[in-house]
Amino acid sequence: MIKKEAVEQFLKEVEVDDLVRNFQIVGDNVFIDMVAHSPAMHEKKKLEVAMKQAFSSHFGEEATLKLKVDSPEPSEVQQNRIKGKQIPGIKNIIAIASGKGGVGKSTIAANIAVTLAKMGFSVGLLDADIYGPSVPTMFDTLGSKPVSVEEQGRNLMKPIESYGVKLLSIGYFSGANQAVVWRGPMASKALNQMLRDAAWGDLDFLLLDLPPGTGDIHLSIIQEVPVTGAVIVSTPQHVALADVRKGIGMFQMESISIPVLGLIENMAYFTPAELPENKYYIFGKEGAKHLAEDLGIPVLGEIPLIQSIREAGDVGRPAALQENTLISDIYRETVQKMIESLIQRNENLPPTEAVKITTMAGCSPKK
Repeated sequence: MIKKEAVEQFLKEVEVDDLVRNFQIVGDNVFIDMVAHSPAMHEKKKLEVAMKQAFSSHFGEEATLKLKVDSPEPSEVQQNRIKGKQIPGIKNIIAIASGKGGVGKSTIAANIAVTLAKMGFSVGLLDADIYGPSVPTMFDTLGSKPVSVEEQGRNLMKPIESYGVKLLSIGYFSGANQAVVWRGPMASKALNQMLRDAAWGDLDFLLLDLPPGTGDIHLSIIQEVPVTGAVIVSTPQHVALADVRKGIGMFQMESISIPVLGLIENMAYFTPAELPENKYYIFGKEGAKHLAEDLGIPVLGEIPLIQSIREAGDVGRPAALQENTLISDIYRETVQKMIESLIQRNENLPPTEAVKITTMAGCSPKK
């Protein structure tokens, strides 16, 4: 017969003891009643499958698990939020996200970073797009390698600096032609190391250039650090806006609740150099504006489709670095609106907490 202490130790090892309401041992059967962190059916199913696999791996044929997983009450959902461990010295963590790829999110993130730096803020940019890192190219730092520095007895990665912005990216650790073929947990671990094991120093802003969509990387971010707010990037066409709704919906979920600072519409219109007064809405007109009105979030800026923005990114010199140009003026106005939204968020809402989300990875026994 299995001892009570063995079951208690198992629950601690798989890090779900806080989800267990009670358990009983009857002969070779172990009855466990649990409550999921999220009321979502797929989250309950993940927890159930992961628990059964972990139990079987731990006890083998010695015992049989009889598992019951209940949905949490609304009050329990709120209790599941835990205060995130702040990264020392960093005042605001801003996620730059998009519902789909190809909307220019990384270009926007790079130009926001250099605009903030030009305005006198201390800025870091973490390229969290593990599978498609672009920061090394956009900041002309291909081939650069972070060095190790010792701070308070710890060996930390020193971010690469370019144009006044501190940078980290998986692209600094892999070759230019080397594909990163990792499963979710491995990618999340690498990302967490770049967040926690880096000598960021004192920053007014740490920007997180997230991969497109919603997935493991996004969950890892919101579990690891308290994100102050999110900026969503989209193009005007319907197919992009449909995915943006999903991205915004993720941040606004009750169990996540990260404030959306606003929406940036990229490739909003095209103005030929020879016809500076004309605007051609190639991908549709004011799609982001209408979506923002529907969702009650502000539009931070409309970035035109200009060839020089692409060219500047390709040669590693973000277009917003230029002084007194249409591009730099638009980005300055966009960033000012972002800061205004951030100030309003910090005045009216409590600090964001990291989110405790149960996943299959969370049910793996400690090694």
